[in-house]
Amino acid sequence: MTETSRQADRGPGLWVTDTEPPSVDVAKLRADRLARLRTMMREKDYDALVLFDPFNQRYATGSRNMFGYFLRNSTRYFFVPTEGPVILFEYPQSAHVSARLETVQEIRNSSIVWSSVGGRDAQTARPFAQEITDLVREFGRGSMKVGLDRCAHLLALALEAQGCTVTDCQQEILHVRRLKTEEEVTCLKLSMASTEFAVATVREALRPGVSEQELFALLYGEVVRHGGEFVETRLLTSGPRTNPWFSEASGRRVRPGELLALDTDTIGCFGYYSDFSRTFHCGPGRPTAHQKLLYRHAYDQIQHNIGIIRPGISYRELAELAWKIPDRFVERRYTSVLHGVGMHGEAPFIAHSQDFARFGGEGVLEPGMVVSVESYIGDVNGLEGVKLEEELLITADGTELISRFPFEESLLGREL
Repeated sequence: MTETSRQADRGPGLWVTDTEPPSVDVAKLRADRLARLRTMMREKDYDALVLFDPFNQRYATGSRNMFGYFLRNSTRYFFVPTEGPVILFEYPQSAHVSARLETVQEIRNSSIVWSSVGGRDAQTARPFAQEITDLVREFGRGSMKVGLDRCAHLLALALEAQGCTVTDCQQEILHVRRLKTEEEVTCLKLSMASTEFAVATVREALRPGVSEQELFALLYGEVVRHGGEFVETRLLTSGPRTNPWFSEASGRRVRPGELLALDTDTIGCFGYYSDFSRTFHCGPGRPTAHQKLLYRHAYDQIQHNIGIIRPGISYRELAELAWKIPDRFVERRYTSVLHGVGMHGEAPFIAHSQDFARFGGEGVLEPGMVVSVESYIGDVNGLEGVKLEEELLITADGTELISRFPFEESLLGREL
């Protein structure tokens, strides 16, 4: 099969790889996601979407190729019509990667590979736009409305010059992705289980003298060993580097009696996000009263906010009912009460009440959303801070925890 041919022979059965779970119906997983996307497209009168974002590509088709590379190189793209064949414009010599996916009906060579490096963007924009516009006219319903999730502005201008109405569709796609199918929830649970194993490895290896980078390498290695893909951040810090939050792993070595805090931020098994946080105490000895105070506040914030989550509650009401952060910790609060989880951090995003006007948006929590509930407690004048986070599914009756990693009994003051 050449890269410009339609796929006529897929061979026996579905292509099975370790990028999709054998314990779920992967054809249904893919079909349901694409159907949801196309429902939105009909509602918004799109003739087609052109997807450059690897996350959106995977959501629409299940296709994955050199993921990290295409996060920064927007040269691989999908034509997804509201009705008609999904066409992949692929990196040369790699059509075989997606050749057996039933969601991809045709594979062609990308028109813009290496165009920026070669100084040829101006020359490739028009042929790209002509090819896409011809497909829109062939398979569209007459609106000529095309959604782009991201691309070089020259490509958008070239499409408009060919008669297309170009719209940024990223926000609309994320709105579609906010609700998870049953198969997606299964993927999220499997991804979480493997990431929790990686965190357990870090906890076991924590001892005086080990460096943050050594612990992060353990985390990353176990994520990959168990089928995960990559870690978006390097948020694993110790002692004074835990306050303020958002420093990343360094060569600093952990000292006795210090705290170690981490946030997984993992694109885990099957392309689904695992996002929870824990803080540990490095022995020997027991945590100090101040460390236990920080931890208890963070724990109480998490538990309180999980307790008020219910389907139908508005984002604004949730922000107003959220745990009231003591004044001394307000300045270094985490940026959200909670955020959505799917293939990465997604919608919804619910800011604290004091930040709602700046970061918040209107909406209600719905069954099928998966969210991570956040806490960071650190004093501006304090030495250390505590990061905790739980991931959960919103159900028709309330919530179901997806993250199951235990909290630290010694930091909660429950040790025997």
